Amino acid sequence: MEVVSRGGRAVGMDKRLNLFERYLTVWVGICMLAGVALGKWLPDAVHTLRGLELGHGSQVNVPIAVLIWLMIIPMMMKVDFTSVRNVGKRPRGLLVTLFVNWLVKPFSMALIAWVFFRYLFASWITPDEADQYIAGAIILAAAPCTAMVFVWSYLTDGDPAYTLVQVSLNDLIMLFLFAPIVGLLVSGASSLSVPFEVLLYSVIVFIVIPLAVGTALRAWFIRRFGMERFERTVLPGFAPVTILALLATLVLIFAFQSDNITGKPLHVFLIAIPILLQVYFNSSLAYGLMKLWRVPHCVAAPGALIGASNFFELAVATAIALFGPGSGAALVTVVGVLVEVPVMLSVCAVCNRTRPGSRPRRPHETQSPVSLHRELVPQPDGRGLSAPFRLRPVRRGKRGDAPVRSEPRRGRRHEGSRR
Repeated sequence: MEVVSRGGRAVGMDKRLNLFERYLTVWVGICMLAGVALGKWLPDAVHTLRGLELGHGSQVNVPIAVLIWLMIIPMMMKVDFTSVRNVGKRPRGLLVTLFVNWLVKPFSMALIAWVFFRYLFASWITPDEADQYIAGAIILAAAPCTAMVFVWSYLTDGDPAYTLVQVSLNDLIMLFLFAPIVGLLVSGASSLSVPFEVLLYSVIVFIVIPLAVGTALRAWFIRRFGMERFERTVLPGFAPVTILALLATLVLIFAFQSDNITGKPLHVFLIAIPILLQVYFNSSLAYGLMKLWRVPHCVAAPGALIGASNFFELAVATAIALFGPGSGAALVTVVGVLVEVPVMLSVCAVCNRTRPGSRPRRPHETQSPVSLHRELVPQPDGRGLSAPFRLRPVRRGKRGDAPVRSEPRRGRRHEGSRR
């Protein structure tokens, strides 16, 4: 239910995801089935697509690169880098977010993946597969989320302006730290060698170019149409492009991974376990530090979610560029897409339940339909809603006691109650 004051402010609001966001895991499952079927029924066509590279030796797949650009560029158009000027306001939340994203998350994922894939799952996974899975997990954790953070922030009543600052600063840092962190951790936690030139090429293709194009398009659209029309019309108009590009990318990736998925269903389940553990560990750490530092909930909740979620589009593209579309590293990033939405929705639920003032009502505090009606509808004696419209809950004492009504707000009474 939503009650709106005359000033237009919503007092209560039922937060909802759109159809695509709510059932993203379902769409991923459908794309998985379609991609696997495509890989099995048309293997020659899939092999041809897999061999298309953006330059000899670059290992950047052309169809994947084009689709990734169509996904990421509209996301980058949402980022306002002028908001970075506000980093000095409420710095505690930003410091916690940066600490978890860049000093904890990649390194904790490397440790968790190394323990699980190298030792705990050694009976089911070969050493070569373990190296691939460790590398994919590190790549997945090294890129903090960009687009879906705004959805999580909305669902937890986050401050959208502060969330924008957090995302913008993370994207700027990602330009410089993503490649060194991935190269260092993959080489240290596995026996794989990461060609730095290929990794740098991936950063340029999948971060620098989309960021530059998105920023330029944002500036051009704002100059042409103005900020209000840009946010209300232009950005929503790109949403179908992003969605279709994401679904097409997933179909191609699952087609490239068809042999791995059909031949190793147990591995998909095993890969999901350390990813889940890492998400809950980092979100709990970020949220706990926010609460310890008394950071407001509107900053703490989005900060915890940024620290937990991943920029899976970039992770998928980088894994494919480094190790190939049919590699185990690419499979890990795809599994990350599968678990992203349901896990993050559970983190959102925890943040909402721990919001200050969100204590469940006790039985004697619950309003009956009659008392709620009296609060909303003007009564003959002049009691009821006064302007501006506000919900005033009825306070009850012990069971059986009469309701104790708060002192009514001063204001102009309903027209019908005037004598």
